[in-house]
Amino acid sequence: MEPRLTLGLIAGSGVYPLLLAQAARAAGVQQIYAAAFVGETDPGLTALVTGIEWMRVGQLNRLLGFFRNAGLQHAIMAGQIAPKNLFDLRPDWKALLLLARLKRRNAETIFTAIAAELRAIGVELLPAATYLERSLASPGLIAGPKLSRRQNEDVTFGWQIAKEMARLDIGQTVVVKNGTVLAVEAFDGTNETVKRGGALARKDAVVIKVAKPDQDMRFDVPVIGLETLHTAVAAGVRVIAIEAGRTLLLEKDSLLDAAARANVSIVAR
Repeated sequence: MEPRLTLGLIAGSGVYPLLLAQAARAAGVQQIYAAAFVGETDPGLTALVTGIEWMRVGQLNRLLGFFRNAGLQHAIMAGQIAPKNLFDLRPDWKALLLLARLKRRNAETIFTAIAAELRAIGVELLPAATYLERSLASPGLIAGPKLSRRQNEDVTFGWQIAKEMARLDIGQTVVVKNGTVLAVEAFDGTNETVKRGGALARKDAVVIKVAKPDQDMRFDVPVIGLETLHTAVAAGVRVIAIEAGRTLLLEKDSLLDAAARANVSIVAR
């Protein structure tokens, strides 16, 4: 397939947008135009892209205009927006119209509507793992010691709970210990869930993070990175179970090395 010469990047927080920009450049993308969000996007992204437009969360018309003027045909969403900023949302008229049409307002419905707005100006939203396919988790034990029988039982139990929570579109992460659910992800996100569950477990907690049954791989894809690992270690977590083929491991080599040194098992099912 002929390499894409230009790419739009909707850049949230963390290292993910930077890694994606680097991988896209390595794959032959010559021009990258990033829509960045004040208080979220790492300013270091500026050095990796052709052009960058800083905006507030909710300025949908500005995002669409930026991509239209750049003549883009493809874009990728990378990185998250902090829940506190979503509560402090000050939408422009375009975003207000979009939100008014939604009966339910969650990540999936909002991002699906944004994808439709992008399509209307000729921009196709690509899968979030595009250019980072090698960072998708492979099945099996990825890092750390082999799981005990009790840990395997907790992963199996927690997996069922997490999948049901994901199906209900509540969250995709649960924390379990000895057959008891200690924390379930909601609007607060993975790291806060891990902290809550770890505090209740005190030690040896098991974290399970899954994809939704009908996961749209263009957005809200499960991600594990060094920040999540450090949070897990501080919370006394011993096992992180993820879904193979549908979870991105950011800075994969560093992540797996840090997990092994911290004696934390990462297993993909």
